[in-house]
Amino acid sequence: MNALSRSALALLAARSASAFSPSATAAGLAACSSARRQISSTATALSATQYLLHYDYIPDVLEKRGPHREGHLDLAKGFIEEGRCLSGGPTGPKDMEVPTGALFIFSDYEAAEAMIANDPYVEHGIVTGHKIVEWNVVVSKED
Repeated sequence: MNALSRSALALLAARSASAFSPSATAAGLAACSSARRQISSTATALSATQYLLHYDYIPDVLEKRGPHREGHLDLAKGFIEEGRCLSGGPTGPKDMEVPTGALFIFSDYEAAEAMIANDPYVEHGIVTGHKIVEWNVVVSKED
């Protein structure tokens, strides 16, 4: 149970035990306020800027990517080994058979740019469009 949950339970217990006595309610509210400050500071500590690289693919990507796939994957794996790419993979509608694009998460903007500049999929027309957007992570699963 986190600090906010404990504080909320304390407030409820204080309210029922004291029929809303001002001193018990004030103590419960102070506990909730303290817990909120804790969560706010935790959320700020977890904040991080990452960069999402989105690719748009040609409709016949599966037929045309073959000769360039190994180079494309090796490039992405290299950024992962360097710690500059967190993950990546194809995107599309639910239950897709053919991907309509791809999404990569980078830790720095320059790595996303380097992916575009060196990717055989871009060079050989598999990628028809791309964009890099900044993503400010505010909440995430704690390790």
